[in-house]
Amino acid sequence: MDESVKKIASRGIPSKESIYLPAYYSEEVRRFQDDSENMSRNIWRTEEIVNFVFPSKYQAVYHGIALKFINLLFDKQVVRSEEISQFIKDNDVSKATFYNRILPRLRRVGMIKLEREIEDDLKATKKRRKMKISLSKTFGNYFSKIGESWLAAVDDARSRKQQNRLL
Repeated sequence: MDESVKKIASRGIPSKESIYLPAYYSEEVRRFQDDSENMSRNIWRTEEIVNFVFPSKYQAVYHGIALKFINLLFDKQVVRSEEISQFIKDNDVSKATFYNRILPRLRRVGMIKLEREIEDDLKATKKRRKMKISLSKTFGNYFSKIGESWLAAVDDARSRKQQNRLL
């Protein structure tokens, strides 16, 4: 066996790499298609979308913090280090929770983009790397790609079945 290949214990998907997907017919998910499987035109609210990343049923505190932060980004478009510090103070959020749980997950799923601005401090001998966070479309693009690929596969299978009937 090749030693460079890691063996993964079969304990399921690590929580930091998972997304919460309740059953499509669950009361947690607002209806998104009609009985003929045609998409409806209603749009989910921000709290419904954040629920897939931080489910309020299981992670109510994280859900609340993430929702407030995403709404801040919707208002400001770009948030810098000073504003993040103010957000943490204003909302009485633990720094460790915000920087170690909320931000990494929002970034990993593609809801936010995190950049660093290097600033030379003339008084000190170090360079500062201030954070700059903005909204990202990657989350939506990711799920759109999955959805479009699945719809194409289903349509292809159905059309092949129909062609076989005609032959």
